[in-house]
Amino acid sequence: MTRLDDADAERFNSSGEPVSAGDEIKVVDDSGRERPDGEPGQLLCRGPYTMRGYYDDPEATRAAFTADGFYRMGDAVRKIGRHVYFEGRMKDLVNRGGEKISCEDVESHILAHRGVRSVCVVAMPDPVYGEKACAFVLPQPGTTLTLDELSAFLAGRGIARFKLPERLEIVAAFPISPAGKILRRELRRMIGEKIAAEKAAS
Repeated sequence: MTRLDDADAERFNSSGEPVSAGDEIKVVDDSGRERPDGEPGQLLCRGPYTMRGYYDDPEATRAAFTADGFYRMGDAVRKIGRHVYFEGRMKDLVNRGGEKISCEDVESHILAHRGVRSVCVVAMPDPVYGEKACAFVLPQPGTTLTLDELSAFLAGRGIARFKLPERLEIVAAFPISPAGKILRRELRRMIGEKIAAEKAAS
């Protein structure tokens, strides 16, 4: 949480710092190595405000905690001192050859296109980079959109080239959860199966 005496930049832009001085936090890369301040990675925490495990589910508990008791939050963040700056959920990032792409960040730019009604960016498998970004787009009625047009639009907004979606899938609807959220895991499954089928047919 933020404190009343925090600087404006910390109160407005960060998620604050741990509630308790006894809470330990660190930011690590995919191999568990600690990242320096300002560099993004996964947030780990340990202390009085951290849960001890999942009820009656030892397997989930083992998967969620490191050997020394730090809980893997699943959040991609940057840390400056003890202040945490949220970047997105780890599962909502595309790991393109080690470069992390925030799906939410790219989606916000795509939504600025007048021909886009809704969008969801997910990771798709790639034999060279591991993952690349695929944009599922629900277009506005009566409009069309190509990958080249989308790439030119995003480049005009100053997005780094490695963040550009490298595949565009036009959809008539999104798979939706009972809570009304787009099911990203279902889109990841769909594009994975489609790519596998294309490879088998070639």
